Amino acid sequence: MPSPIAIWFLIGFTLILVEFFLPTAFIAFVMGISALIVATLSTVLSFNLQIALWVALSIALVMVSRRFVSRRAALKLDATEAQTLTEILPGETGRVLYEGNSWNARCETEVTIAPNQRVYVVGRKGTTLLVMPDLIH
Repeated sequence: MPSPIAIWFLIGFTLILVEFFLPTAFIAFVMGISALIVATLSTVLSFNLQIALWVALSIALVMVSRRFVSRRAALKLDATEAQTLTEILPGETGRVLYEGNSWNARCETEVTIAPNQRVYVVGRKGTTLLVMPDLIH
């Protein structure tokens, strides 16, 4: 049977790698760091204390990391397609059809977007989608 040190290192590195493939706003990453810290202390702690320390460190590091991770960046949408329902003037709000629903949308560039044009949703401010025109078509 592997040693507790090896198990905690394996858990730690696995959680850190998970963050690269499934972005979790650094939650998996800090849980992995917590596991690596517990691995270094596992020879002097009982199993129950190892688990308690890992949970406590994970919670503490997630709370601390929230100060450094922009909520806006964490909520940023991947660029997906939508279609304009109304004209969108520069700096003004119009309407787009996105995922089967009509949304308020704004383009923050100095471009007028005509109705029935494909746009890309690149973000969100409240209930208003931020869109960019499809310049290729």
